[in-house]
Amino acid sequence: MAAQTEFVIGTVCTVNLFDKGSPDAYREIFARLREIEARMSANRDDTEIAEINRNAGVAPVGAHPDVIEVVATALRYSEMSGGVFDPSIGPVVKLWNIGTDFARVPTKKELDAALSLVNYQDVVVDKAAGTVFLKRKGMRLDLGAIAKGYAADEVGRIIAKHRISRAIIDLGGNILAYGEKKGGESWRIGVQDPSSERGAHIGVLAVKNKTMVTSGVYERFFVENGKHYHHILDPKTGYPVSNGLLSVTIVADRSIDADGLSTSVFALGLQKGRALIESLPGVAAIFIGEDFSVRVTSGIAKDFHVSDPRFHTVDWN
Repeated sequence: MAAQTEFVIGTVCTVNLFDKGSPDAYREIFARLREIEARMSANRDDTEIAEINRNAGVAPVGAHPDVIEVVATALRYSEMSGGVFDPSIGPVVKLWNIGTDFARVPTKKELDAALSLVNYQDVVVDKAAGTVFLKRKGMRLDLGAIAKGYAADEVGRIIAKHRISRAIIDLGGNILAYGEKKGGESWRIGVQDPSSERGAHIGVLAVKNKTMVTSGVYERFFVENGKHYHHILDPKTGYPVSNGLLSVTIVADRSIDADGLSTSVFALGLQKGRALIESLPGVAAIFIGEDFSVRVTSGIAKDFHVSDPRFHTVDWN
């Protein structure tokens, strides 16, 4: 069966199950993606996340295990990153509205008010009770930096259940290369050129049974008065992160980890981000700088090759 594509979880999702794909498998996969969107979207008023946000400062809200797991994992990455990854950044995200027709640069007064509501330590997950509680009125969860990773892992789980041996899942740039190519060869996955349109790549990474997630300045942005504003916001300043990086690609076993880490590492910057990646087993990263430099962590150095002559691989120093 041919690959299937749908617009779901806020992006274009393509699943290719290759030789063992069946209508039932595709149906189950896209139904699962719609289910996750219906629970976790920050842009709908009928989701569990919206209900949690409405009850901020009022009461804990019962949540599905999907939501509990994603919020708990997000908080783990908040701790790991020293707070530069923060799922309670919703009030700031709402102010900027990047990716909508209403994107704008907020005033300092607006940002200060929104930032006072951002603190992942005020998000309480009670796994035993199955609830999530935001301690202060006006707080808002936004799982946009991690929910797609969870969704990709769920697609992988369904593929395994159907005993499909190889597949490529692309959830708006969150790639899961499931299994390996026929004959045991590695998949060859392009790494996005952060200075160009989606689909252009700077080089190719060879992987088997791995996930790749990229965070970068090109994904969602707008330009005002000649200045480029991207969607990766710093929970300390409220402004887009600016640290000399164009993008970070994470390679890992689980997509939820790659998703959480791509935002965390991008926000941490080159040296702190590298230190975090090198401390984690089975995880690697590709950093692309504003000067078109490319730095690769030790785990995948031999598997990645730059093909665009504008970009140049440099050693760590």
